[in-house]
Amino acid sequence: MFTAIFGSVEQGIIYAIMALGVYLTFRVLDFPDLTVDGSFVTGAATAATMILLGYHPILATLVAIVAGFIAGCMTGILHTKGKINPLLSGILMMIALYSINLRIMGLTAENTIGRPNIPLLNSETLFSKFQTFWSNLGIDAALNNVLKSIGIQQVPSTWGTLIVVLLITILIKFIADWFLKTEVGLAIRATGDNKRMIRSFSANTDTLIILGLGLSNALVAFSGALIAQYSKFSDVSMGIGMIVIGLASVIIGEAIFGTKTIMRTTLAVIAGAIIYRIILALALRVDFLDSGDMKLITAIIVILALVVPQFVDKNKERKRKAKRAAERTQVKPVERGGKGLA
Repeated sequence: MFTAIFGSVEQGIIYAIMALGVYLTFRVLDFPDLTVDGSFVTGAATAATMILLGYHPILATLVAIVAGFIAGCMTGILHTKGKINPLLSGILMMIALYSINLRIMGLTAENTIGRPNIPLLNSETLFSKFQTFWSNLGIDAALNNVLKSIGIQQVPSTWGTLIVVLLITILIKFIADWFLKTEVGLAIRATGDNKRMIRSFSANTDTLIILGLGLSNALVAFSGALIAQYSKFSDVSMGIGMIVIGLASVIIGEAIFGTKTIMRTTLAVIAGAIIYRIILALALRVDFLDSGDMKLITAIIVILALVVPQFVDKNKERKRKAKRAAERTQVKPVERGGKGLA
């Protein structure tokens, strides 16, 4: 049980980077971007292809981020310059990326143009390189001894992956917090709230939308590149339903932790991604559920995350109204009594 939850937390932290990208488009920019399903695979395919061709994992990851940025910018150009509906422009880019991703992975094949998957079982990745350094520190043994002393026998093989993804995600969170408070970040937020208002200040909303979509998909591709290196493979179908997972993370986080400030919201999104993965891991341990039921479980989690907060808010509102009504009934007799005395 502990190792399953531990693995879910690791994956949740990596997927949190993707969820932050989804938050930028859906919440900040108010743009229903479906490019995510394609750009996630673009990041994974680019990183896996470059690693297999012998490039350093860090360089491969950086190129994957740039590829995701370009994909997001293309969606923005389709919408702003081509005047295509936001939903349709995202779908068109997602479909186009399917073929592009096959071509990218096909660069590692000699006889075919496209390739549906790339295994990285015998390749050096970002995580394997960090684990080589991490294992020499002796921290794993110390942490596992602490767990065994409290009765947990099944301990993780390494804590290095958790530490490195946690550091990366926290760094991205602080960069996102800082960026959204800069002049450009505030303009992107204003574009999402009211385009006409920001245009009246002579701001170019087209450029802001393109930039916002580019940054969002750069984060999504970064997450895809890390997942490919974490799972040791890249597959053309690994992005199916990614937008739903991102939305689930955002909705769960916002429902539990609130959205009072930008810093709190981005932290809520990260926590939502981790909680989502833990719920999924616990659900899959139920006997009658199978790994093929993941999409169904995801849909149920999203539905619950959307519906339950509404019931909670309605219940709070009903209690508040009942409290007000009770206060009024207590005040009225006093007022009548006062008039009578006068």
